[in-house]
Amino acid sequence: VQLQASGGGLVQAGGSLSLSCAASGLTFSGYSMAWFRQAPGKEREFVAAIRPNGGTTYYADSVKGRFTISRVNAANTMHLQMNSLKPEDTAVYYCAASPRGLVGTTLEDYDTWGQGTQVTVSS
Repeated sequence: VQLQASGGGLVQAGGSLSLSCAASGLTFSGYSMAWFRQAPGKEREFVAAIRPNGGTTYYADSVKGRFTISRVNAANTMHLQMNSLKPEDTAVYYCAASPRGLVGTTLEDYDTWGQGTQVTVSS
């Protein structure tokens, strides 16, 4: 099982970025997926999650209204559209997968993790 996150980069405050997570080695349509992030010196924190069929999504309060999580099961990919970015969004963003089908918000809810992609928002 492998998750490959991509799309990070450097952007000015107020700008947008789109992250992608490509999955392989699993029945993607049976997994809940999520994004977490970890800023320097801080613990990894929940960002957004989506159920296997894409019908239910959940967001951290800090990104609600600015970020949108989505998935394309036929392509084994998940996306995170990030708009109105703020310097405090700067972090390494990780994608994660869970076979349990629930929208979990803790690290323990997810079994498989990608390698992370750096997002830097300048002020």
